[in-house]
Amino acid sequence: MLKHDYMQVSQDQPIYSEAPLQLLLFIDGRPKSRQQVQRIRAYLKELQAEYNFELQIIDVGQQPYLAEHFKLVATPALIKIHPEPRQVLAGSNIIAQLKNWWPRWQTAVDAYLKLQEDLQGRIDDNSRISSPKSTIRSVAVSAELMRLSDEIFRLKQEKDKLQEQLQFKDRVIAMLAHDLRNPLTAAAIAIETLQSNYNIETGNFQRLKPTMTAHLLKQARNQTKTIDRMIADLLQVGRGNDTELPILPQKMELGQLCFDVLEELRDRYTAKSQKMETDIPQDLPYVYADQERIRQVLVNLLDNAIKYTPEGGKISIAGLHRTTQKVQFSIGDNGPGIPLENRDRIFENHFRLQRDEKTEGYGIGLCLCQRIVRAHYGQIWVDTAPNGGAWFHFTLPVYPS
Repeated sequence: MLKHDYMQVSQDQPIYSEAPLQLLLFIDGRPKSRQQVQRIRAYLKELQAEYNFELQIIDVGQQPYLAEHFKLVATPALIKIHPEPRQVLAGSNIIAQLKNWWPRWQTAVDAYLKLQEDLQGRIDDNSRISSPKSTIRSVAVSAELMRLSDEIFRLKQEKDKLQEQLQFKDRVIAMLAHDLRNPLTAAAIAIETLQSNYNIETGNFQRLKPTMTAHLLKQARNQTKTIDRMIADLLQVGRGNDTELPILPQKMELGQLCFDVLEELRDRYTAKSQKMETDIPQDLPYVYADQERIRQVLVNLLDNAIKYTPEGGKISIAGLHRTTQKVQFSIGDNGPGIPLENRDRIFENHFRLQRDEKTEGYGIGLCLCQRIVRAHYGQIWVDTAPNGGAWFHFTLPVYPS
C-alpha cells in the first residue's frame, strides 16, 4: 500500500495527486465549525491505516475560487472528486454520511484500479494512460483559470473606467474652449471700447458718459471672473477622477440671472435687430442651483437662439412654476428648428446637424447644457416653437422654503 500524504493546500502550492481515491475537505475560519472539522479530520486519520487515499484540506478564505468551482453553499464540505462521479458530503452529519458511503467508494476504487490494469496490459509499455479529468490537479487548474478570468475582468473594468475619465476630460476641455469664446468676446469689446475712447493727455474717456464707462468696466470685470472660474473648472477636472461636473448649489433667482445674461449679450442680438420677448413671472420661486453653471446653460441656449434667429426675428424666454418641486425655463427662436429625428441626438457630444457643417452651434454647448441640468437632477429637451423655430426647455429644483 502506498503511503498517504495528508496535507493542507496553500494558495501558491500546486496540487498533484496519484492516489486512486481523491478527497477535498473545505473548511472555513468560523469558531462554530472548528469542532466539527476536528472530528472529521480525526476520523479520516483513522482511515489512513487501512486505505490509500489523497486528502487535501482547503480553506475557502484562502482559495475562494476552488469553492466557487464546486459551487459550494456551505462549509465544512467533503468532496470525492475521483473516481467519478463526483460526490459532495455537507451538513452537520458528514461523518455519518462518510461511514455510509465509504464502502461504495472503495468498491468504485477497486473497479477503477482493475480497469487501469486491463488497459495497461493492452498498450505499449512506453505509453502512459493520461490522468482522469477530475483529478485534484485539474480542479486546481480550473480554479486558477477562474481566478485569472476574474482578474482580467477587473482589469478590463479599470481600463474602461480610465478611458471614460480620459474621454470625459477631453469633452470638458472642448466644452470649456467652446464656452470661453463668449466671455472673451464680451470682455474684449468692453476693453477695446474703453481704449478707443481714452485720452492719454487728459486722462478722460471721450464720447463716453460716466455711466457707460462704469458699465463697460463692470462688464470687463465680470467677464474676466467668468473666464477665471472656467479655467479653475478645467484644472479641477484635470486633477479629479469623477465623471460628473462639480456643482455648488445655492438659493438663486433664475429670472434675474436671465436678465443679467441678456444684458451681456445685448450687443449680439441688437446687431441683428432681434426682439427679445420675456415672460418671467415676478413670483417665480427661487431655485436650488449653481449660479455659474446655470449661467453657462443660459448663455449657450441664448447664443444658439441669437445665431439661428434671422435678422429682425424674435426670441422668446419664459419661466413657469411647473410643480411644487420644479421650475421650468424655456428659450425659443423662429429659426429653422430641429428636425424631429435629431431632437435627442443634438445633446450628444460633437453631434452636428447636416445643415450646420459649415457653421457653429447646436453641438458641444448643448452637450454641456445637458450635463449641467442633469447634475441638478433636472431635464432638458427641445420641441417645435409656436412660431416654427426651436423651443428649448429645462427644469431645475425649487429652493425648499
